[in-house]
Amino acid sequence: MEKKKVLIVDDQNGIRILLMEVFNSEGYTTLQAANGKAALDIVRSDCPDLVLLDMKIPGMDGLEILKHIKEINSGVKVIMMTAYGELDMIKEATKLGALMHFTKPFDIDEMRVAVNLHLRTGSIDQCS
Repeated sequence: MEKKKVLIVDDQNGIRILLMEVFNSEGYTTLQAANGKAALDIVRSDCPDLVLLDMKIPGMDGLEILKHIKEINSGVKVIMMTAYGELDMIKEATKLGALMHFTKPFDIDEMRVAVNLHLRTGSIDQCS
């Protein structure tokens, strides 16, 4: 069985590295992007199963990236990450199809459990 792919989208290199290490050790293939354009290119070319998406990214914000991800592939699961308590943005992200959100600094174990839960529950491959 092919490994599930997790795309980590954050402009902070340290967060991308941390999350890549965690999810590689969980047995996932990890991909990373520092901005919206790179993230959307990866969604088109590599079809990740789940995207960890930072809300605040220079250039294209998380909501805009989320809209584009869902246009490219509505089946991709998306979990938002935010450094601020932007409740209106979080509500909007949920309306757009985000599964949940984590506020930074997040508990890495909670995030690991959430990602495992979402990737191990009856997901169908949307990218054939």
